[in-house]
Amino acid sequence: MVGDRLAREGLSDRLRRGNLLAVDCPSREVLKHVTSRWGVLVLIVLEGGTQRFSGLRRAIGGVSERMLAQTLQWLEADGLVLRVARDVVPPHVEYSLTPLGSEAATRVRGLADWIETSLPRILDAAPERR
Repeated sequence: MVGDRLAREGLSDRLRRGNLLAVDCPSREVLKHVTSRWGVLVLIVLEGGTQRFSGLRRAIGGVSERMLAQTLQWLEADGLVLRVARDVVPPHVEYSLTPLGSEAATRVRGLADWIETSLPRILDAAPERR
């Protein structure tokens, strides 16, 4: 239980980690960015290597330019995505995962894989989705 865990931790341990259950904890914003539909998909695509904006947009079906740009900004601000502007003609920007981003991608990949392999059972359990 959460209360048992908090009782075992010292104050310094609690100050070093987030508390998703606390309304004002900044970890909630990171959770929102990482687990958003587009956040998950960006992390999964970048797990395969560096991409330009247009490559990400092609790889992620249905994402608008606006949503992709916003998602990349969020993930960059959270320290999960590295944005590098290349000084070439024509100029272009590349996106890749930071070490933290690679850790996050591994974890969301596990959830995404579970969803994909469990989809038949999920559809059977939710008849209104068929």
